Amino acid sequence: MAIFLLVIQSILGVIINSFMCGAILAKISRPKKRAKTITFSKNAVISKRGGKLCLLIRVANLRKSLLIGGHIYGKLLKTTVTPEGETIILDQVNIDFRVDAGNENLFFVSPLTIYHVIDKNSPFYEMSAETLLQHDFELVVFLDGTVEATSATCQVRTSYIPEEVLWGYRFAPIVSKTKEGKYRVDFSNFGKTVEVETPHCAFCMHNKKDAQAKLNQGYDNLAFVVSEIPEAPENNETKM
Repeated sequence: MAIFLLVIQSILGVIINSFMCGAILAKISRPKKRAKTITFSKNAVISKRGGKLCLLIRVANLRKSLLIGGHIYGKLLKTTVTPEGETIILDQVNIDFRVDAGNENLFFVSPLTIYHVIDKNSPFYEMSAETLLQHDFELVVFLDGTVEATSATCQVRTSYIPEEVLWGYRFAPIVSKTKEGKYRVDFSNFGKTVEVETPHCAFCMHNKKDAQAKLNQGYDNLAFVVSEIPEAPENNETKM
């Protein structure tokens, strides 16, 4: 009986040590150059998407292993002057990026095009196609995720300056479908852009929409006065 308990104890000890060693190796191991397998487009583009003016960036995962819980966001670094007259160098402004499927838990089965809506709350709202290069800023984009194999966290980042932002362009199609029903990704078009018709500023685009909405509703002219016109006599004969 004592020998049987000793054997059971030895087997359990080996199993526990194996689990402990595996857990330690999973925590301390790091994927080699994992961040370099996430690539961003060389340029960011500004064009219309879904009826809104947006800043778009393309991102792709070059490995078959997925990133779990991927989250993407941005920071705009620029110099600002407060109402009190204080100059803040490298002031950080949050930039929210979206994906049509949601900006949480990104599914990198194919390259994704992320976009930032240029609305009245966006720092790009006051920029235009003519004045974009006159601004001094750097857009830093972050991608956080967890490596599927080792559960290790991974962060990738890139940045864009005004010369790398193309106004009036969109990305060329990259995903196609073969006759056999399979999807194919053409990475030769990953960074290619196509010129498209785009409003020259977000401010003008929003004003045009408001003006068209008011035009459809009509206006009341407060200076207009209704005057009664006397009815003509029934007898149309003229008296001489």
